[in-house]
Amino acid sequence: MQTGAKLFLILSAALLPLALIAIFATLQTTRIADAEMRARLRVSADESARSIAIELVGDMTALRVAVNALGADPADAPSCARAQGVFAQQSVAGTRFVITDRVGHVLCGEPVAASVALPTMGTPIVAEILPGQGLVMAVAGPGRRTVARAFFPKAFLARIGLPTAHATPYGSELIHGSRSLILGSIPDAQPLDRMETMRIDLGVAGLALRTSVRSAPITSPLVIALLLPLLMWAAAASIAWFVVDRLLIRPLRALRTSVAAFTPGEVIDPGTLHQMPAQEIRELGDTFRAISRTVALHEAGLAEGLVRQTKLTREVHHRVKNNLQVISSLINFHARGARSADATAAYSSIQRRVDALAVVHRNHFAEMEENRGLNLRAVIGELAANIRATAPEGSTAIGIAIDIDPYLVNQDVAVAVAFLVTETIELAINCDPSAQIRVAVKPAEDPGKALLRVVSRSLVDSDLLRDLAGTRYGRVMEGLSRQLRAPLHHDPLVGAYEIAISVTGRD
Repeated sequence: MQTGAKLFLILSAALLPLALIAIFATLQTTRIADAEMRARLRVSADESARSIAIELVGDMTALRVAVNALGADPADAPSCARAQGVFAQQSVAGTRFVITDRVGHVLCGEPVAASVALPTMGTPIVAEILPGQGLVMAVAGPGRRTVARAFFPKAFLARIGLPTAHATPYGSELIHGSRSLILGSIPDAQPLDRMETMRIDLGVAGLALRTSVRSAPITSPLVIALLLPLLMWAAAASIAWFVVDRLLIRPLRALRTSVAAFTPGEVIDPGTLHQMPAQEIRELGDTFRAISRTVALHEAGLAEGLVRQTKLTREVHHRVKNNLQVISSLINFHARGARSADATAAYSSIQRRVDALAVVHRNHFAEMEENRGLNLRAVIGELAANIRATAPEGSTAIGIAIDIDPYLVNQDVAVAVAFLVTETIELAINCDPSAQIRVAVKPAEDPGKALLRVVSRSLVDSDLLRDLAGTRYGRVMEGLSRQLRAPLHHDPLVGAYEIAISVTGRD
C-alpha cells in the first residue's frame, strides 16, 4: 500500500469518532438555545413595534384632524384644544407639537425647533430621525394651507416601546432610511457576543424597529463543543507527525544525505533504504542510482556542446558587428557622393542611428562573458564621439559634455537609450548647429531607476523646435519613451529632455 493511502486510513480511523462527537454536541446545543432565543425575541419585538406604532398613529391622526379644521378656520379654538389634550400627557416627557399656516405663523401648540420636509402627494405623513434626540413627524392639511409638526423625544419612544416581559436585556433602534435612533442598548455588550436581531416595519412613514438580544450564554456543552476541535487538531498533528516522520521524513533525510554527497562520475548508494517501509522512497532511491550512472556521460556531452555554442555565439556577434560596420561605411561612401546638402544630411542622420546600434552591440559583445549588463558611461561616451565625427557642415562648434554615473543596463534599455540620445542631440543640432549639449545620467528617486537628462539652450521652446518635434523627431522620441516604459518630460524654459530608465546596478 502506498504511503498516502496509509496516512489517509490512519488519520480517518483516529479522528472520525472525535469529529462525530463534536458535530453532534455543537448542533444540539446551538439549535435548542437559538430556537428559544428567537422565539422570545419575536414576542418582544412584536409588542414593542405595536406599542410605538399605535402611539405614533394615534397622535398623528389627532394632529391631522386639527390641521384640517384649522385649515378651514384658523380661529377654531376647540380643535386646537383637542390636539393639546391628546399631547397633554406626553408633554411631561418632552413631546410637543406645533401647527402653522402657510407663512409659518403658529396657530396652535409650541414651536418645534427641528424641521422636516413637507409631505408630498401620496405620502400623508413624513418622518425624520434626529440622531441622539428623537423623532420629528409632519402632516399637511388640504392645499398645504396648514402644517403640523410633532417632536417625540428619545426617552418617550424608549418608554412606550418597552415590552412588558423584558427579563432578558435587549437593545432596540428606530430606523428610517439610513438614519437610526438608539432607544435602548444591551448592557456590557461585547463585539464577540452572539446576537439575534429582528426588524419589524411600523407601517407609518417608512419607520421600522430593529430589536436585538444576546444569544444564549456559553455553557458547558458549548465549551466542550469548542474544545473538541482543539483536541482533534492535537490528535491529528501528533498522529500525522508520527506517521510522516516514520514513513517519509527519515527515509528522505537518508536519501538527501546520499544525493548531497554525490559527485559526477560516482554512483549514488541509498544505503539501507531498501529496509524502509515507504515503497515510494525505495523507488526514488533506485531512480537516483540509475540517473547517476548516466550523468557522467551527459556531462561530457554538455561540456562539448557548451564550447561549440560559445564559439558559435562569438562568431555571430562578430559577424553582426562587421555587418554594421560595413553598412556604416556604405552609408558614408554614398554620403560623400551625394549631389545635394539635404541628401548628405539624410545619409549622415541614418549613419548616426546605425552607429548608435553598433555601439550598443559592440559593448554588449564585450560584456557577454560576464553578463553584468552594458555600462551606460561607455556606450553614451562612444556614441557622443561618433555624433561629433558625423556632425553636418556648420556644426564644428558643437560640444557634447558627458556627466554619467557608471550605471549598468540590459541590451533592450541600452538600444532605446542610444537611439533616444541620438534623436535628442540631432534635434538640438538642427535647431542650433553650434549647440552646446550636456548629457547626464544620475540617480532617481526609485532605487531601481536612473534619470537620463539631455540639456541644451537649443532645446528651449521655439517655433523651429516645435516644428521639428511635431513633424519628425517627436513621434520617434515618444515611441522610444514607450519602449522604456516611462514618460519623456520636456522643460521648455530650461531646454531639457529627461526620462527615468531601468538599471540593473552600478559598475
